[in-house]
Amino acid sequence: MSVKLHWFLPTSGDGRTIVERFHANKSQGPTAQRDPDIDYLAQVAQAAERMGFEGVLTPTGTWCEDSWLTTAALIRETKTLKFLVAFRPGTISPTLAAQMAGTYQRISGGRLLLNIVTGGDAVEQRRFGDWHDHDERYARTDEFLSILRGVWSGKPFDFEGEHLRVAGATTLASPTPTPEVYFGGSSPAALPVAARHADVYLTWGEPPAQVAEKIGKVRELAEEQGRKVRFGVRLHTISRDSSAEAWAEAQKLLDALSPDQVEKAQKQLAASESIGQQRMVALHGGALDAGVRGLEIHPNLWAGVGLVRGGAGTALVGNHAEVADLIEEYHSLGVDEFVLSGYPHLEEAYWFGEGVRPELSRRGLL
Repeated sequence: MSVKLHWFLPTSGDGRTIVERFHANKSQGPTAQRDPDIDYLAQVAQAAERMGFEGVLTPTGTWCEDSWLTTAALIRETKTLKFLVAFRPGTISPTLAAQMAGTYQRISGGRLLLNIVTGGDAVEQRRFGDWHDHDERYARTDEFLSILRGVWSGKPFDFEGEHLRVAGATTLASPTPTPEVYFGGSSPAALPVAARHADVYLTWGEPPAQVAEKIGKVRELAEEQGRKVRFGVRLHTISRDSSAEAWAEAQKLLDALSPDQVEKAQKQLAASESIGQQRMVALHGGALDAGVRGLEIHPNLWAGVGLVRGGAGTALVGNHAEVADLIEEYHSLGVDEFVLSGYPHLEEAYWFGEGVRPELSRRGLL
């Protein structure tokens, strides 16, 4: 089977370092070199489309623009690109989400994908009025996705669960095609939900052996449900014509970090309830002084991004063939989809698209 490649929309801002972030109110702190206005995001989306990416992931959370509204504005700026819209079930009604998905499919010509983010940070969740604990959030996501698919059946749908209840839930028309559901989560509470509902199970870029172990667990649980699940991995990428050039770019990202920034970020990340986030932190241990190659946790897999960034914390680093080698290694384990990003996102889309993508094509992976 060939692989599908996706890119990322930097809706919190973009720049040449990891830690820059856009603030609408400039007095709140440091700002990104590039604000996430619709013109810049259109450039990134168009670059991804031009370079042959299937779609773009758009994140959700306090420090980024709303994913639904932003991507809807980009529909007319693109022709074939799909939008992998991240959102949290705890902040929206499942019937409303089903309705929004239907509308989105009709106005975009079927270019919506859904990334379900249950949420692993209690502080973040409470900002949005969600006071459920970690396992309760996954139980609610399970019910949410049951309702979502029930509404899409085209018949009035009744459901009564521990967290959610609807009666006669329906919409104007079912979405065509039905949006595929991408889902992540590494905890014992998350994996059964993935097995029951996910079309694509997403994991952050852990070393291949750890990814293989996780894939095995989800695949086994899905088979018990009579289902098949595809698998994807979320990674950053730094690909250059030579390995030395790529590692020099990684060094630049590392040089831009201060010990204070790393210490502050690691305290925040260590408080996360997300098992996936805990696994990301464990890969590097907050060791800024390890040096750029000291943070290489598997050949051409670099954990430096995770020193200050939550979520995806690893990057593919190397020349185009080396990056393709690692993608091929993940693919041999069962990974069919890759959600990639880089700093800055506009330039890195071209580096990957013009360098790695032809290499993957030569290997018959596209």
